Amino acid sequence: MRRRGLLLAALLAPTVARAQSDDEWQTVIAPDLRCRLEMPSPAEKSEATGKEQGHTAPRLSWESKRGPQIFDFDYVDYESGWFSSHDTKAMARDLGRGEAEKAFPTSKYKYVLDEAVTLSGWDGYALDIEDGAGGGMVMMRTYIVRDRLYRLLVTAEADDKSKAAAKRFVDSLKVAESRQ
Repeated sequence: MRRRGLLLAALLAPTVARAQSDDEWQTVIAPDLRCRLEMPSPAEKSEATGKEQGHTAPRLSWESKRGPQIFDFDYVDYESGWFSSHDTKAMARDLGRGEAEKAFPTSKYKYVLDEAVTLSGWDGYALDIEDGAGGGMVMMRTYIVRDRLYRLLVTAEADDKSKAAAKRFVDSLKVAESRQ
């Protein structure tokens, strides 16, 4: 019995130490199993209190922080046909850029990546904006999968470790459905 206790203590000790590390990541899986991604631990889940026009359910979101970096992921389901009956490339661009042009004017910020992307064949938009002064950046991804809108946003400092973590986050989203 004592031997089992020592073995259990030895197995738990590294786990506790790792959980406190800045390098610990966790897999976030949507309750309906339609998507997953990686975020720094701990990721806090929240649910919007109400529904906006066109939503069939409240918006679900997860946020985590790693030092000054902010990692944010959310999704919301819209009524049938809300996106799928329209040009999703144009809608992804409009939603992906959103208010970014006003909040980040090109006279002060550099648009490093500003293009249409796909995820498992679904339309999306990638927007990476760099601070002209300090080299920090904001990376945003927007994807439309059927009538679900996925959004990822992460901030990154000028250093390579911070930018690598941001890239890992935005590249980690996987959806269960592929577009045929």
